[in-house]
Amino acid sequence: MAATARAVPRNLQETHAPGTDGIGASTLRPDGVLKVRGDFAYSSDLWHEDMLWGMALRSPHPRARIRSLDISAAVAQPGVYAVLTHDDIPGSKFYGLEVVDQPVLAIDQVRFHGEPVALVAADHPETARRALAKIRVEYEVLAPITTTAQALDVDANGYVHAPDEYKAHASDNVVHRQRIVSGLGVTDEVRAAADVVVRHDYEVGMQDQAFLGPESGLAVPAEDGGVDLYIATQWLHVDRDQMCPVLGLPPEKVRLALAGVGGAFGGREDISMQVHACLLALHTGKPVKIVYSREESFFGHVHRHPAVLTYEHGATRDGRLVYVEASISLDGGAYASSSPAVVGNASSLGIGPYVVPNVEMNAAAYYTNNPPCGAMRGFGAVQACFAYESQMDRLAAELGMDPVELRQLNAVEEGSAMPTGQIIDSPAPVAELLRRVKDMPLPPTRPWESDGGTDVRELPGGLSNTTHGEGVVRGVGYAVGIKNVGFSEGFDDYSTAHVRLEVVGGAPVASVHTAAAEVGQGGITVHAQIVRTELGVEQVTIHPANTRVGSAGSTSASRQTYMTGGAVKLAAEAVRASVLTLGRERYGWSADLVAGLRLEAGKVVVGRGEVVADLVDLLGDDAVEATREHHHRPTQAFDRVTGQGFGHVQYTFCAHRAVVDVDVDLGLVKVVELSAAQDVGVMLNPLSVLGQIQGGSTQGLGLAVMEEILVEDGKVRNPSFTDYLIPTILDTPPMRIDVLELADPHAPYGLRGVGEAPTLSSTPAVVSAIRAATGLALNRVPVRPEHLTGT
Repeated sequence: MAATARAVPRNLQETHAPGTDGIGASTLRPDGVLKVRGDFAYSSDLWHEDMLWGMALRSPHPRARIRSLDISAAVAQPGVYAVLTHDDIPGSKFYGLEVVDQPVLAIDQVRFHGEPVALVAADHPETARRALAKIRVEYEVLAPITTTAQALDVDANGYVHAPDEYKAHASDNVVHRQRIVSGLGVTDEVRAAADVVVRHDYEVGMQDQAFLGPESGLAVPAEDGGVDLYIATQWLHVDRDQMCPVLGLPPEKVRLALAGVGGAFGGREDISMQVHACLLALHTGKPVKIVYSREESFFGHVHRHPAVLTYEHGATRDGRLVYVEASISLDGGAYASSSPAVVGNASSLGIGPYVVPNVEMNAAAYYTNNPPCGAMRGFGAVQACFAYESQMDRLAAELGMDPVELRQLNAVEEGSAMPTGQIIDSPAPVAELLRRVKDMPLPPTRPWESDGGTDVRELPGGLSNTTHGEGVVRGVGYAVGIKNVGFSEGFDDYSTAHVRLEVVGGAPVASVHTAAAEVGQGGITVHAQIVRTELGVEQVTIHPANTRVGSAGSTSASRQTYMTGGAVKLAAEAVRASVLTLGRERYGWSADLVAGLRLEAGKVVVGRGEVVADLVDLLGDDAVEATREHHHRPTQAFDRVTGQGFGHVQYTFCAHRAVVDVDVDLGLVKVVELSAAQDVGVMLNPLSVLGQIQGGSTQGLGLAVMEEILVEDGKVRNPSFTDYLIPTILDTPPMRIDVLELADPHAPYGLRGVGEAPTLSSTPAVVSAIRAATGLALNRVPVRPEHLTGT
């Protein structure tokens, strides 16, 4: 990592004792060694005596009416305990993350390829598979609506959800619209003020979260008529809240506990097999385990929205932006999922981290008969970033300007206004981030030539030995992006934490209980670091996440360290205050003395570390505990007509420089280097911060050159890791990471969400570098070999 610019808040300097495993230390993750050794227990490893195996029958058609459904042969299969259809659901037949529009099991029609139609519980997975094959479904196949253009033409193509059906979308096949207008909008008069105009269409393919741990979990029926579900998810409480109406049970009888999660990236925000496992367990009275195959996983969760985008930028001759006019069409697939929030992000962040006096932006998500789309790392901002950064490169070329200097000239800074009217009221070092990536030393121009020979591993195509350097050209590209942190648009975003301090085995020990889903981001490590910092103890126990404590919100939107970390901090501060009050009562400490006390290394200390009391003696047999909620400052919904409003709690920024080699004859690309500079506010765990930036950058690289779910006529054609390609260690280049720490005064410890921002700018940076190498327009991602060779 390069040198770090630090602007640490005073209270952090005072409370963090150097050399401890508190805030600011690269504390190792407690689950790290287990995962590396293969000893970590994931949700797919769950087991219960006498459990059954659950499976779902899925539609082979993207759009069809169900004429008949015969389960008799499956019911008669030996070893089968239950075969369920929508008629067997005891409560509501629908659920949804934001809009209650998705059937638990198809009722009279199917709306996407892979939609669940029936469930089976059997004593063995093979028995369940054979039973599914005996279910007979008669379909009336209909022509699917597969493009947003078709979705708009309801007269010709009809509705994915008829107007009189359960739904809450804007109109026709529209899930949600958002318009943003600022300044004068984009009028003829505004256009006339621009000396140079660039206008282009862009397209982003459907990306998959591609987590390695498939959807899985175990539902266990309880004696009280309820159910206990052990599940890999991103938000325990919202899963429960969606399932309770379906199961016909109150929240206290639907108890969820987090099982080991093998990655998420947004793909576990929606319900997949959770409610199916609970239905089967309650129906049979036996524990039921469901584990998706890799193929089924591609059908069982939402994906990144494909997008069609049109952008027009106008600028003066000296490079000042005059206006941006844009439209973004997002394919939401068959059900709403989180499409409304994705539209909100795409529209409000859609011109990028730039000062633009006049903006007119129209964004919408549409229902189609394609697979449902929802949350994925970057959440609407990724699609927009590819378009606006491509535009900045094209504008720079028209103006004859350096593309980095053009970006710096127009970059937002603290005090700038977003097109929503929101003022950026924390550091926004966009120009500095660009300067840092541009100033990084470039890799050698032909690194594969060493000692007079050619190392084919350094070439496009690698060990396939397709070239020895002939036909290989190099390009360098830049991009920068802006992402919001946390839930927006008036959502009451909060998290709950319970902290307890007591003496165990002669030492002070703290424990933390939250419902935060640890999906690999390192939250449990940070929570322990916070408690060590605030309570001055080394031993911290993290209780398993479950619904027995208040909601922690979703592990998404780069919010968990901000929100649950903030809740842990508040609860720990309350415990510390109670400890000092206890000391005042027992030892007669004065108010002035208490004001200067702190907890450190198991002691109550003052000044330069003079010991006032030992925590073990002070606590004795007493335990001190506190539960606190952390709410960020309130946001507001965007105006439906103008898009104005204080919609986001925090912004985060990342810039990338990509260096690529391209074999122009074969259309092969090797990303030689992918460097990044990002402002993270304050690094609570530097090692984890670097991991987040590297991981996000790699996923952006994947979208740039290889990752896409291929959907033809509504059918998924590549539901496997053989055909859906993700970057491996051989595809992941060296990454120089430069981290700025410019504290956000509104955030706990001054931190800023980290995980999503690098996913935005890495994609357009890689494509920009490929354009620089080839001179091709490349308006679509991922870039495929045929786009580079014209074949």
